[in-house]
Amino acid sequence: MTPEDETELKRRRTSRNYALGGLLVFFVILFYAITIVRIGE
Repeated sequence: MTPEDETELKRRRTSRNYALGGLLVFFVILFYAITIVRIGE
């Protein structure tokens, strides 16, 4: 595997981790908002 391939793989893995992290944060905020709305009723 060439160094260019390794750099590309690492870049792709990093961007995928950021995407998954963002999705996780989104779900946490979503559940938090739903909980606040339900308690407020």
